[in-house]
Amino acid sequence: MKKIALITGITGQDGSYLAELLLNKGYVVHGVKRRSSMFNTQRIDHIFENLKLQNKRFFLHFGDLIDSSNIIRLISEIRPNEIYNLAAMSHVKVSFEIPEYVANTDAIGTLRILEAIRILGLEKKTRIYQASTSELYGNNMQIPLNEESQFYPNSPYAVAKLYSYWIMINYRKAYNIFAANGILFNHESPRRGETFVTRKITIGIAKILYGLNDKLYLGNLDAVRDWGHAKDYVDAMWRILQHKNPQDWVIATGLSYSIREFLIACLKKVGLILGFRGKGLNEIGYVISSKNENYKHLVGKEIINVSEKYFRPSDVNKLVGDASKARQKLDWKPKSSFDDLVEEMITHDMQMIEKKYFKK
Repeated sequence: MKKIALITGITGQDGSYLAELLLNKGYVVHGVKRRSSMFNTQRIDHIFENLKLQNKRFFLHFGDLIDSSNIIRLISEIRPNEIYNLAAMSHVKVSFEIPEYVANTDAIGTLRILEAIRILGLEKKTRIYQASTSELYGNNMQIPLNEESQFYPNSPYAVAKLYSYWIMINYRKAYNIFAANGILFNHESPRRGETFVTRKITIGIAKILYGLNDKLYLGNLDAVRDWGHAKDYVDAMWRILQHKNPQDWVIATGLSYSIREFLIACLKKVGLILGFRGKGLNEIGYVISSKNENYKHLVGKEIINVSEKYFRPSDVNKLVGDASKARQKLDWKPKSSFDDLVEEMITHDMQMIEKKYFKK
């Protein structure tokens, strides 16, 4: 019998990569997407349009984590072996603007799935993975961070995810459900949402290089993150549910780079050397030199500005993870380097902007 997986948030970055991984492993995959007036399936269209998979091993359902009856009905009908709860409102800055919605989706949404498993008597059949986050740690000064590090959530998003983390552990102990948390540090790809800082940078640079914009506006350039590739991280999700018993796992590269360093690395890939002058909100980034003849006109120009608009009400300065446990017990390690990730993202977005605006 083929294993059956249910993925919430399947239209997101992680959901699309995970669907590909599970289908390649022979799973039957059911995905849940929210109903809206806009099609938001571009990350999975290549799967959905595959006639060999459509309505045979790949199925899409409308659903929402704030709707208990919908969740119970879907799990009752699908009876999955594995549930990957990836659905969330995951933009940290936006969570300050809609905190109640974030709590209802990211916190209580997880409880609704666990309750569905309990109510339907699927404790022995269904394993559940919860997408947790490094934002749980907040400004914990212990670096690197592991499964034993203390949590200091610093945003409504992180606080909601903390509830999810502990309710998973509670149901694991109370009802013997195979419930596992993956504490994933930042993971990016060309499929990352365009409002997240890495994609904002790669798209912004592409638009500057093609003459569509003059500048890119960013917030805290010195925020440091542990950035990996989403493809590697969904492999960790799968390994977590194949482990002999449910546990909680940190997934990270162990390496850290600031937003400033990400910027510099992206521009270096296209032959530009970036310099900075000024401090705080008055800091600007300018092009020192160009190895690419096409961009010589940018030398000396200011292309990066800092804007107060993009600072969070309370920020997390540095997040670096220690995935030793996953390396030893899951035999997991990241395959893509930071350099690989940067090159893939800037190349993708250069091609995307060229195709969108200049190739008719």
